[in-house]
Amino acid sequence: MTARFEEPSRDCPRCPRLVGFRQDLRAEHPDWQNAPVASFGKLDARVLIVGLAPGMRGANRTGRPFTGDYAGDLLYSTLLKFGLAQGEYRADPSDGLRLVDCRIANAVRCLPPENKPLPAEFTNCRPFLQAELAVMPQLKVIVALGKGAHDQVLRALTIRPAGAYPFAHARLHQLPTGLSLADSYHCSRYNTNTGRLTTEMFHAVFDGVRQKLDG
Repeated sequence: MTARFEEPSRDCPRCPRLVGFRQDLRAEHPDWQNAPVASFGKLDARVLIVGLAPGMRGANRTGRPFTGDYAGDLLYSTLLKFGLAQGEYRADPSDGLRLVDCRIANAVRCLPPENKPLPAEFTNCRPFLQAELAVMPQLKVIVALGKGAHDQVLRALTIRPAGAYPFAHARLHQLPTGLSLADSYHCSRYNTNTGRLTTEMFHAVFDGVRQKLDG
């Protein structure tokens, strides 16, 4: 039987600022998720993709990581290209898309104002990522989308010194735990619009992941 772990409750009280923001949005958009977003994919996957936090009109609205905003358009098309997803992505949790040997989580499970979690919010939410990692027995590669996710993965794994594994786009770190950590700039519209991240650069990260899995 596949191991399980407990996701944060719909009314998780750990971060007062995020609770207040969530309550305001529930009043403004009662048809949105407006709650902690559960991870997507199976726990026996060999790949775990870690983002920073749900997007306002993406996962916070739809309830599925990276679903409903531009970041999801690029991420899911890439996963389909590299055989880590099957089906058709239609920016809707009921689109039938499924992940293959892959799971997606966020370092912070609730939407933060301006997409910027506070240090205390990372700390409060870290136990969920740690518990998730502990019940993924086949895990081989973690993909960190952005430096924030990279730092939280290292903290969740209690890797020290963390400075020995600096964030750099397309770098594949071999961690002392036996896992590999693949770094990528976040697939946000801002990063793609400014040219910091191109589709080709993003694909290069997952080409490395695919080679690691197949090797």
